[in-house]
Amino acid sequence: MAKALAKITLSPSQDIPFDRLVLSQSNVRRVKNGVTINDLADDIERRGLLQGLNVRPQLDEAGAETGLFEIPAGGRRFRALEVLVKRKRFARTGLVPCVVKAANDPVLAEEDSLAENSEREQLHPLDEFRGMQRLAERGEAEEAIAAHFRVTPAVVRQRLKLASVSPELHEVYAEGGMTLDQLMAFSVSDDHARQEQVWEILAHSHNKSPGFIRARLTESTVPAGDPRARFVSVDAYVQAGGCVLRDLFEDDGGGWLQDAALLDKLAADKLKTEAEAIAGEGWKWVEAVIDLPYGFDFELRALEPEHTPPTEEAQTELAKLQAEAEALEAEWANADEIPDDVDARVTEIDEAIAQLGEGTWTFDPTEMAIAGAFVTIGGDGALAVERGWVRPEDEPVADNDDGDAVVTGADDPDFIGPRQPEGEVQRAVITIGGGAEPASVEDEEDVIKPLSDRLVSELTAERTLALQDAFAQNPSVAFAAVLHNLVLAMFYWGRSESCLSLSISRVTFPFQATGLKNSPSAQAIEARHAAWKARLPEQDGELWDALHAFDGAEQAALFAHCAAYSVSAVYEVAPKYDNGRVSASGVAKRIAHSHVLARAVGLDMVGAGWTPTVDNYFGKVTKARILEAVAEGKGDQTAALIDHLKKPDMAREAERLMADSAWLPEPLRTPALEAAKADGGEEAALPAFLDDEDDGAAVAIAAE
Repeated sequence: MAKALAKITLSPSQDIPFDRLVLSQSNVRRVKNGVTINDLADDIERRGLLQGLNVRPQLDEAGAETGLFEIPAGGRRFRALEVLVKRKRFARTGLVPCVVKAANDPVLAEEDSLAENSEREQLHPLDEFRGMQRLAERGEAEEAIAAHFRVTPAVVRQRLKLASVSPELHEVYAEGGMTLDQLMAFSVSDDHARQEQVWEILAHSHNKSPGFIRARLTESTVPAGDPRARFVSVDAYVQAGGCVLRDLFEDDGGGWLQDAALLDKLAADKLKTEAEAIAGEGWKWVEAVIDLPYGFDFELRALEPEHTPPTEEAQTELAKLQAEAEALEAEWANADEIPDDVDARVTEIDEAIAQLGEGTWTFDPTEMAIAGAFVTIGGDGALAVERGWVRPEDEPVADNDDGDAVVTGADDPDFIGPRQPEGEVQRAVITIGGGAEPASVEDEEDVIKPLSDRLVSELTAERTLALQDAFAQNPSVAFAAVLHNLVLAMFYWGRSESCLSLSISRVTFPFQATGLKNSPSAQAIEARHAAWKARLPEQDGELWDALHAFDGAEQAALFAHCAAYSVSAVYEVAPKYDNGRVSASGVAKRIAHSHVLARAVGLDMVGAGWTPTVDNYFGKVTKARILEAVAEGKGDQTAALIDHLKKPDMAREAERLMADSAWLPEPLRTPALEAAKADGGEEAALPAFLDDEDDGAAVAIAAE
């Protein structure tokens, strides 16, 4: 029968006077690390000694005990007590709890010292978070907790924020399934259900970065840098009852505003107030809109303001400001850092100099009586006002010699302005507009249905802009296209298949995605238009001579720019029955010609900056369409990664997965030339997205 192992006996504990304790040379700790001795002394003074010292009797050369005890393990605590003795907070003869081992113990003193420091397990961060949370729940202030643990209040706020993450995610973190950086990212939201949903998405995603987590948790919010937020101000939004999400671990640019509806209301209210002030200038109408759409000035006539140079008083003020600016520049020229108040004053002076030096621009009050202004929010969040626009219905009317009514301008000698009853003051009509009409979302079905008419209109509007831009950069193609249109009209009457409106009617977009005016194509067109406008004379009577002064290349470039405005590939729903304006055959021919033009100019929608997003595609189609797109762009295996998700999450994941896919929905594609049509004898067929077999329902391209 095996003999049982002898049970161990623990070393006895004993209270030993402090003045009988000495440090041992066997203590392995030599390098200072962590909390300083003074900090530890402060902690012992507040909490007492939480752990006794490990000591052994000191022996003399003869091997006899001297009455003193050496400390191989606990030297920092001894030094902290020594500090308290010097502070007269602890008596030199005060008793210190110790564990006393035999002087001849077979385990070396150095081993005890090493074991006490190396076998100690650090507190898990989650336990630290929860510990601080319990203190806070018991009424401890953040500053007090920070003082107890010798950290800053900001660190305590971070720890408490981490403790507020979903308990389910805490368990994942505790088991090693999540990194601390990922847990920090989840703390940006207080919604435990949404945190858990995003964690589920991560299980099927290649991207598990903290940045991706933050993006998913804040996607339904509005960044503090959004023009609306900057216009209203975050402080005003908070005062109105809005909540702001903040990231305590990363630079969040001011956070995210959770209540988009409240922000829009505040922006609309502030715009209305500004519009009322603008209306007081004497305009007939003022329209306030949060997002001024692309092409807002189509069919509107712009008034030309009169410039008045700076007055003598303004010039005197200018001289004073310039002298002050020069003095500040000389004073701080060699400084390493400029104080904030000085920097703010320099900026204020620069703005004042720019404003005074420009003089004033005024409109003729008679013209203002028939014109209006748009009040909106600029891209930088500042108020933007577009003054001096005359609507077609407000153009002045005068009688000619035959007694017929004709439209005339304010510079016409017959123009007398709008007739107004005597003594009656015109009141401006103020219109408050919001964002774009909400897009309709198809039912959640697992079948692939035709794209909605609204979506096709939006997509083809973007394609039309890109086609116009490419067209304008190809003068030779522009000449050929217009010549083709002229020959068709003169020699092949009734069989026109051009997509150009030769009268150069600017194409408008009844439906357009939010922000279309900021697309690369729109900005390129507007920049080109501004450059040409600066080169052309102000009076149309001087235009003929000015055009003849251009060389051939300049004339061709201007010709292409003007012709580009007539290009249209925009889809719209036509009446079911023929209305005399368009037919199914005409639609097919126009679309076919738009493809010919796109191939000729080398249209590249991906190069033009289009990429599928939640806003412009995935959020407006069914789940089946989303999966079809991802399968086409990234393959069936990638599509399978998101097929279990709910529609909103699926749309957002699809946007991320397809960011670099170069995939295009069918309305944006330009089909390759088919060899079968080389003889030109076949009638062009409608693309699949326009093919409708329901009783010949008609569709059309908006070209007029």
